[in-house]
Amino acid sequence: MNHKTFALGLCLALATTAGAQTKQGGISAQMLQTIEKSQGNATVNKALFNALASNKIDDLAKNFSNSSTFDTHFSVETKEQSIHNQKSSGRCWMFSSFNVLRSDFARQHGDSIVVEFSHDYLFFYDQLEKANLMLQGIVDNAKKPMDDQRVQFFFKNPLNDGGTFCGAADLAPKYGLVPMSVQPETYSAENTSKMSSLISSKLREYGLELRKMVADGKKAAAINQRKTEMLGTIYHMLAVTLGEPVKEFTYQFRTKDGKPVGEPRKFTPKSFYDEVVGHPLEGTFIMVMNDPRRPYHKTYEVEYDRHVYDGQNWKYLNLPTDEIAQLAIASLKDGKKMYSSYDVGKQLDRSLGYLDTKNYDYASLFSTTFPMNKAERISTFDSGSTHAMTLTAVDLDKNGKPLKWKVENSWGASYGANGCLIMSNDWFNEYMFRLVVDKKYVPETLLKEFEQKPLMVMPEDPLFGQDD
Repeated sequence: MNHKTFALGLCLALATTAGAQTKQGGISAQMLQTIEKSQGNATVNKALFNALASNKIDDLAKNFSNSSTFDTHFSVETKEQSIHNQKSSGRCWMFSSFNVLRSDFARQHGDSIVVEFSHDYLFFYDQLEKANLMLQGIVDNAKKPMDDQRVQFFFKNPLNDGGTFCGAADLAPKYGLVPMSVQPETYSAENTSKMSSLISSKLREYGLELRKMVADGKKAAAINQRKTEMLGTIYHMLAVTLGEPVKEFTYQFRTKDGKPVGEPRKFTPKSFYDEVVGHPLEGTFIMVMNDPRRPYHKTYEVEYDRHVYDGQNWKYLNLPTDEIAQLAIASLKDGKKMYSSYDVGKQLDRSLGYLDTKNYDYASLFSTTFPMNKAERISTFDSGSTHAMTLTAVDLDKNGKPLKWKVENSWGASYGANGCLIMSNDWFNEYMFRLVVDKKYVPETLLKEFEQKPLMVMPEDPLFGQDD
C-alpha cells in the first residue's frame, strides 16, 4: 500500500468513526431520520415550497380580510406638516426630534410661519461628539483588559448614526440649529454607511494608540492633546463629506405657501436656535418606556447611551402601555406632537402603511405558532426599539379609549399613508417602546416617580440600542 492509499484509508476511517461518535447534543443520523419523518404531507409541503420559492413570504402570509380594518379617520389629530426622507441613514431620531421642534414653532405662530431644520448641520456635530465619546471612553477604561465588556463596547461601536431625542436635547442647545436651505443634505448625510465605516476604522486605530499612551504612563494633558489632534482628523473627514458647518447666515422666514415674512436677518446657529426654540430642552420633558421585563413605576438610566460625553445618559420611567397612552392622548388633544419609537418592521403592511398584529398569518403558512409575549421577545433579542417616528394623531372610541394611532414617518411623502403610518392599538401595545412627552401633560405623581434615583442598566441590554 503506498502512502497516498494509506492516507486516504485513514481519512475514511476517521470520518466513519466521527460519524459513529456524534458528540452529545449534535444532530446524529438517527435524529435526522426522526426530523425528516416529522415533515408530514409531502404533497402539501411541495405545494408550499413551489409557492414560497417564487414569492415573498409576506405576500403569501398576508391576511387579506384584515385590510378591511384600515381607515384614515382620527378623532384627535395635530396639524399636518411636510414629510422628510432620511434615505439610507439611521437618523430617524433626528428627523422625529426636528418634527416636534418645527411643529412647536408653527404652533407658536398660529401655523402661519414654518421652518425646516438642517439635518446635515446637526449630524456633523453628532458624529464629532460621538467620536469624542468613544475616544474618551477608551481613555477612561484604558486600564481594563482588552476583552473587558466596556472596552469591547467602545471598540465594537465606535460610531453610529442612531440615537434618541435626548441627543437632540444635548446637541441643539450646544451647537444651535440652521435652516435646511442654508445647509442642505449631502450624499454622505443621506448614505452614511461608507463614511461611518471609514471614521470607525480610524477611531479604532486611535483607541489602540490612546490605550498605549495610558499604559506607558503618559500624563493626562498629553493624552488630551493627542485626542484633540485625533478629533481634528475626524473633523476633516466629516467636513469633506457633510460640509463645513455654517457659522453665520442670512435667513427670511416664510409661510407655508412660501410668502416672505418680515425682512431677511443675519443669524448664527445659536441665535437661530434662540429664535425658533428659545429655551433649553433638557428638563422640559420626560421619556417613558414600556419594558414588561422590569417593574413599572421605576426609573432607569442607560450607561453610556448618550451622544455627548459631557451630556446626559438618557433615563426613562417604565410604565404600562395604557398609562403611556393617556399621556399621549393628553398631549395630542392640546395639538402637541411627540417623539416616539417602535419595532416598526413587525407586521407592517408596506402598501397601506398599516401596522396591525393580524396583518400577516405566518403561523398558518408555516404550520406552527409564534407565542412569545413582549417581555420574551425583548429578552431574546426578537424585538426592540428600532425606529423613531413622530406621534401625531389618535382615534378614540366613545369611552375615550384608543382604537388606532398615526405617526409621521421619515421615509418620504410617497411611503405609506402620504408619508405617515397608521397603527392599531393592539399593535401599539405590542411594539411601542419609547415616548417623549412634555412635562405639562404628565401627572404630578409620575413626575415624582421620574425623579427617583434611577437604576443603572447597561447599553448591551436587548432594548437599549439607539433608534435608527
